[in-house]
Amino acid sequence: MPHTPWTFAARTNDVRRSFIREILKVTADPSIISFAGGLPHPGLFPTQALARAAEAVVGRSGAASLQYSTTEGDPNLRAFIAARYRKRFGLDVDPDWIIVTTGSQQALDLLAKAFLDPGDRVLVERPGYIGAIQLFSLFQAAFDSVPLDDDGPDPQALGRALSGSGPRLFYAVPNFQNPSGVTWSRSRRELAAGLLAGSPAILVEDDPYGELRFLGEHQTPLYALRPERTFLLGSFSKIVSPGLRVGWLVADPEARQKLVTLKQASDLHTSTLAQGILVRYLAENDLDAHVERIRTAYRRQRDLMVARIEELFPPGVRCTRPEGGMFLWITLPESVSAFDVFDAAIKEKVAFVPGGPFFVDGTGANTMRLNFSNSDEERIDVGMRRLAACLDRVLARQASGRAACTSS
Repeated sequence: MPHTPWTFAARTNDVRRSFIREILKVTADPSIISFAGGLPHPGLFPTQALARAAEAVVGRSGAASLQYSTTEGDPNLRAFIAARYRKRFGLDVDPDWIIVTTGSQQALDLLAKAFLDPGDRVLVERPGYIGAIQLFSLFQAAFDSVPLDDDGPDPQALGRALSGSGPRLFYAVPNFQNPSGVTWSRSRRELAAGLLAGSPAILVEDDPYGELRFLGEHQTPLYALRPERTFLLGSFSKIVSPGLRVGWLVADPEARQKLVTLKQASDLHTSTLAQGILVRYLAENDLDAHVERIRTAYRRQRDLMVARIEELFPPGVRCTRPEGGMFLWITLPESVSAFDVFDAAIKEKVAFVPGGPFFVDGTGANTMRLNFSNSDEERIDVGMRRLAACLDRVLARQASGRAACTSS
């Protein structure tokens, strides 16, 4: 029987495959030292504590832990999240404003379904989180972007982007941003809140890394400065386990009602079993102590990566110095392509993510993202030495090519 080609929905035409997911297929080779994926360190997962929690949940709750559940999420889990906001920030969030989602990526999906029509403008950071760019592309958004410096979004560019009718939606990761590692300063948060106060734009504040601060002081969420028309997203993926796929979003009652309806149409509810295990784990273990262990390890790993860049990388290479999170950002000389460096690095069994896919305007060819959380210090040391040697070779070839052109 002859094959009839599939005809896909028009909205899928411009959605690109995730470059990072494609790279992860390459880095499945255990001989490759990977700084590519945004993965927590598996050695820091609370494996035994989660195993005890799982046994207790299934053993004591029985069939109830394996049954369908409410769309909004486990009330004990929502109460825990609300209490943690009060403890960390003095922020009053009603548990009934919280929807438990299947990872914070689902929260983005629900918000896009609720608020975006084809052609609506979405403002993102430059560089921006590739998972959000991919998701909003599916809903045929028209992208604008605002450049980041070490303190957050450029003030003049942000003002211009939010002026007039502004974007329909502004997506931002103010703490240890993926991919840059940048954290918005207090003054930039206040500036953004002031600009947003006069704008109809919906703010989506994604905060998957905020607990992972190992230097400096925690910053107040933008949600606290401008709660109207703002959604606050969070996740247990970076502080407990990404495999549980448990995140959440905070929404006002009117929006929450619509989002719950959309979630019912999407997956009915987030896994009853995963939520039950997480609730049990949180009740029987000290989350603060566990997070402190993560912070301590990630600071050592970040410090070593930055030290090797300062020691070994060629002049003209710049990097961010994040105070937390999982990533740092490299800017190469403008004439150097990060894809050329990537090709050389893979041959030397080390991987990273070229920065271009994090830009919606086609720029960023000379940038790269490095993840420091997933590798131990020995592999960071070896991998950074390999990467530095690759950079040297790419620059040498480039210089040789220029010399040949000049002599001819």
